[in-house]
Amino acid sequence: MTGDGAAVTREAIADTWKRLAPLIRRTPVIDVNPADLEIECGSLTLKLEFLQRSGSFKVRGAFANLLLRSLPAAGVVAASGGNHGAAVACAAQALQVPARIFVPEIASEAKQALIRGYGAQLIVEGDRYADALAACEAWQRDSGALALHAFDQVETILGQGTLGPELESQAEDFDTLLVAVGGGGLISGVAGWFRDKVKLIGVEPEGAPTLTRALEAGHPVDAPTEGLAADSLAPRQIGQLPFELAREFVQATVLVEDRAIAATQQTLWDKLRIVVEPGGAAAMAALLYGAYRPEQNERVAVVLCGANTTAVKF
Repeated sequence: MTGDGAAVTREAIADTWKRLAPLIRRTPVIDVNPADLEIECGSLTLKLEFLQRSGSFKVRGAFANLLLRSLPAAGVVAASGGNHGAAVACAAQALQVPARIFVPEIASEAKQALIRGYGAQLIVEGDRYADALAACEAWQRDSGALALHAFDQVETILGQGTLGPELESQAEDFDTLLVAVGGGGLISGVAGWFRDKVKLIGVEPEGAPTLTRALEAGHPVDAPTEGLAADSLAPRQIGQLPFELAREFVQATVLVEDRAIAATQQTLWDKLRIVVEPGGAAAMAALLYGAYRPEQNERVAVVLCGANTTAVKF
């Protein structure tokens, strides 16, 4: 962990957004008739963040780290379930910075191919994210490269938080925002922006209840790291900085089954012709399968946050 959660202010996020604007995509939003998906709520807005560079929101945090921190000659190093690594590789290539990425064996072929395609050196280490992180930290100590943490870093959170002002500028009238949670970088970033302005709901797979367990315990604790979305939503613990922000501004967390996530991927394709990875479908699964039940007139927004999958068999 590096930094203090108090540094994640609306002013800092707004400044980061201005600096990132030339380097990232302003991903679109679409309004969907809730009845088309058999959802009862006042309105439904989807933020299509899976159309972001490198295929996920993670590139926001990657660019923020490279722009806001001093870079050594050895370049940067990161551990990732896949999406953060692809994002760091993308940003490093754009800014001509050497990058080495450590991923676990569960990282999908699509994500590994992306990382290689961006020219970063890819190292596959261990079964889970925690294994890749340990190997990354050991190499960083020896090399002097700058470590870019996937979620427990102020600059990472500021970058992910830029989704907040962007979404607000596109869809001002919503009451509730559903966000998938892994290490907590995205939900803590948007929490730092919206604060108490909207109801924030964190959505986690049942096999990786990282934030849920932390909120129950009052601090980050080890949680299971299993399930369909384990390569993007299953670190062993939520980050300390994300936890601090989530504890203050996230109203609730809900859990979704793997079968609901998989069915949501299919529904998004069948009804909207949208393809997302399991982690990208998790927040929507909470709406489609009843983990989160909005009020009849509630205006709901959902972040579809990642698209890096090879499991497209529709």
